Amino acid sequence: MEDRTALGAGMAGGPSPAAPARKKRIREYDATVVDVVPETRDTVTLVFGTPERAEYFAGHFLTIDPHQFEELQDVIAYFEDVKGRREPPRAYSMCSSPLESCVAVTVKEERYARGTTLYPPILSPYLVRRVAPGQRIRIVGFTGAYVLPPDVEDRTDHLVHVVAGSGSVPNYAILKYALAVHRRLRHTFVYSNKTWDDVIFRDALAALEERFPERLRVVHTLTREGDPERRGPDVRKGRVVPALLRELVPDPATCLAYACGPANGPFERAAARKRGESPKPRFLETAIAALAEIGVARDRIKTEAWG
Repeated sequence: MEDRTALGAGMAGGPSPAAPARKKRIREYDATVVDVVPETRDTVTLVFGTPERAEYFAGHFLTIDPHQFEELQDVIAYFEDVKGRREPPRAYSMCSSPLESCVAVTVKEERYARGTTLYPPILSPYLVRRVAPGQRIRIVGFTGAYVLPPDVEDRTDHLVHVVAGSGSVPNYAILKYALAVHRRLRHTFVYSNKTWDDVIFRDALAALEERFPERLRVVHTLTREGDPERRGPDVRKGRVVPALLRELVPDPATCLAYACGPANGPFERAAARKRGESPKPRFLETAIAALAEIGVARDRIKTEAWG
């Protein structure tokens, strides 16, 4: 996404921007799509204008009800008949920070995978392929526990982000906000993808790292790239493993870790039970285990999962 953040505000001598008041405010907004920003071949950022400035925390998500889109009515009705229940709203993490004038979500197109997903996705293909600037979309927000604690600077001076795929979205929002507001914090952003072309916010993260070299280090891991090291010393081959985290996190007892990415959901757990097995760990399960192995206590690891 283009860097629309007010990240520079308060960075050069002015006061730090204030965080929104800590109160729960869930409401519906009649938003307008002001921009659709391609991120990768299957991912876009939708930038929304709202009638009034939205108040939320970095790391929050919003929801979008698919029933509002006329083009989806028949397929929704079919799946509701098949499933025997109403299609629920879908949640999308915001990549924008509270310092930005617009609300933005980054949506990765989900695909049907036989034997892995139970039903074809409904909403994300539409949002990625069909939504255009000027379109009106009702959004409901904002909520979620994947946010910084109010006393974060008393608890640590090092945030470790361990993310995969579109799991980078809430962490990107947290990173932008914390670089502007929590100036004592250092960040290590460990980001796993299949290939270099799959990296969401690739240029924006590089620009932030160049701007804040003493406070941000971005390390990519690529699982299906032949020679990732040619892209630089901080582009590694393989998955996020304890050895890599041990190299990057010298303070496991005092850091705070924010891990987000694919995890086993109800379908995977049910399928494994049917086979009499435990589900094979996905990214989030292995990331939590790796952080624990290097000495990060479980109560210092914040997680958010998607299936």
